[in-house]
Amino acid sequence: MKWLDLVYKSKFLRTNSRYVASRLKPSVLYRASLSGILGNAAEYDQAAIEDRVNYCNKLDERFHLDDPMAVGTFSYSGKTSMQMDLKSVLRYFDRTHCFNCVLGDTTENPDTPSFLKSRPINGENRNSILLKLNSARHYTFINDPTPFEKKENIAIWRGTVFKRRHRMALIENCFDHPQCDLGDTDKKNIGQRTYRPFISLSQQLRNKFVISVEGNDVATNTKWIMSSNSLCFMPKPKYETWFMEGRLIPDHHYVLLKDDFSDLGEKIDYYSAHTDAALEIIHHAHQYVAPFLDRKQERLVALSVAKKYFDLCENNRA
Repeated sequence: MKWLDLVYKSKFLRTNSRYVASRLKPSVLYRASLSGILGNAAEYDQAAIEDRVNYCNKLDERFHLDDPMAVGTFSYSGKTSMQMDLKSVLRYFDRTHCFNCVLGDTTENPDTPSFLKSRPINGENRNSILLKLNSARHYTFINDPTPFEKKENIAIWRGTVFKRRHRMALIENCFDHPQCDLGDTDKKNIGQRTYRPFISLSQQLRNKFVISVEGNDVATNTKWIMSSNSLCFMPKPKYETWFMEGRLIPDHHYVLLKDDFSDLGEKIDYYSAHTDAALEIIHHAHQYVAPFLDRKQERLVALSVAKKYFDLCENNRA
């Protein structure tokens, strides 16, 4: 399974190469192609597309921005993945169109409608308009060649703890469990009992159960776990991205764990003994992931989300 690691490690390079290539194409050609792309919605389940658009962009009335940015002045200056992903959507729209954005690991809702990567699931999040940002890091999907039945009855997690509450709870409460392979990969903690070195994606997928734990906002590994033949274990998410984590159904798309992970051992035992139940959840996870694998559909949804935003923004009215 070493090829999985090569795919994962090359993701940033391939993504950045696409951005470089896309910048060679004149912006006017992107703008000219917008209506044609949006017109292709008929090729898909239009109700499903509309549902996704309205979930990521919950705005339903006009709004005004006091200090907006313009599409034509937004640049790649920082050359971050988020900036490049946002620019890849903005370039399809009029250079004078106004918008706001919040780039970073967002855990609070902005005061004005803004494009962003992540938002709280609960509460009033209407101003948080989700786009597929930081895709090189967050959107790795895999084809796992190893069937669930041939994997080890182990629950694995690797990540940096950094005093994040949920990750601390996992390490403190489950580190010594005989069927867990857990570790804090922060090199500042080398020599500490809970430190473990980084291990590859393919090594993690030798195990039946991979734990997903939120960090600054969402957990990065949720997407690739759900596309694999391992079972995703996680507490109910508090934040969501373009992947719409708020729509994941506990014990249908993933195995729900208590926030303190006190039931982790029980869940390992149950799904080790009940392979059919595990395979059913993995099947549902694969079904959930499937739409995100269609690049043309992803572009259609993203442009529709942005168009809805620009159409409702009064700054953009002639």
